Amino acid sequence: MKKIFIKLIIIIYFVVNFALLFSINARAYIDPSVMTYAIQAIAGIAIAIGTAVALYWRNAKRKLSKKMGIDENRNKEVEEDNIVFSKKDKE
Repeated sequence: MKKIFIKLIIIIYFVVNFALLFSINARAYIDPSVMTYAIQAIAGIAIAIGTAVALYWRNAKRKLSKKMGIDENRNKEVEEDNIVFSKKDKE
């Protein structure tokens, strides 16, 4: 997992540097609706990253618990499915 994280950081580093080195200034009008689109794109990226982190965290936690022999359900309470009928309920 650490190797994947380091590779991801390296890729992001090179992409950002490439974009900064080879960018061209454009003198153009930016419509106000572009800002809402940018906010939606940033929010989507943040949600996707959060989901990916949560999934990796859950898998890592599950593997670690299995390796250490920890039962995740040991302190959970389970209710019984007892259904009681009486004469008042039938009326």
